[in-house]
Amino acid sequence: MNHSPSSTLHSPLRIGVFDSGLGGLTVLQAILKQIKGVEVFYIADTKNAPYGEKTPQQILDFSLAITRYFVSHYNIDVLVVACNTATSAAIATLRQEFPTLLIVGTEPALKPAIEQSRSAKVGVLATPATLKGDKYQSLADRLSTHKEVRLYEQACAGLVEHIENNTLESKESLTLLEGWLAPMREAGVDTIVLGCTHYPLAKEVITSVMGKEICLLDSGEAIAKRVLSLIAQKGHTNEGKNSVTLLCTGTIEKEMVERILSLPIETINLLPHE
Repeated sequence: MNHSPSSTLHSPLRIGVFDSGLGGLTVLQAILKQIKGVEVFYIADTKNAPYGEKTPQQILDFSLAITRYFVSHYNIDVLVVACNTATSAAIATLRQEFPTLLIVGTEPALKPAIEQSRSAKVGVLATPATLKGDKYQSLADRLSTHKEVRLYEQACAGLVEHIENNTLESKESLTLLEGWLAPMREAGVDTIVLGCTHYPLAKEVITSVMGKEICLLDSGEAIAKRVLSLIAQKGHTNEGKNSVTLLCTGTIEKEMVERILSLPIETINLLPHE
């Protein structure tokens, strides 16, 4: 059965964004900078975080439940899957089930990283599920045939939890990052792809551990540009004020949300989880 909004976009236009927690807020931040005159609804599925260590079927089930909630409660026009792992596991099915919904996914910024790396050595930090997924593998295979490049891929199990718990500066976190990044540093990697929307929140720590000037690339700006392009084609004028509604399925650090978005958040509603 298809669940879909009307083919005419609402005024103001309604955008649903979701991730397993704080990470997708880096995408929401980019959207709010580039897009005006929209109502944005953000769901942090903190009850089921992190997605990167769940099975593809679990991630698909979470993604379908969240999208159905967006459509039934807010009748959204656009869905942004602000998670590399959920994009890999669910976006094809979401597009089948919601054929009139504009759906934008997330993929690691491999293409710009490969194009701009001077050493032709590119690091990729991502969740285990993203690196194992067909979507990432096909992207990496396709891009590496266009330019000779060596990819240093690293699954970062546990990093999302350190970001969510605000423990990036802990000894345990720094030991993990040193173990993951030392081979890249020693190999002369000059560009690192942040292949999880949480990881931009660790930019300062990653740069510090690398101990040198390093280019860190994430997907937030590219996603915002893609959304703006799609809604402009539908007649969105990109004027006016934005409103943001935040929901979560479990607990979330309100102060971290406000810091990431650089705006005060009055309420974060608890989403009844199905």
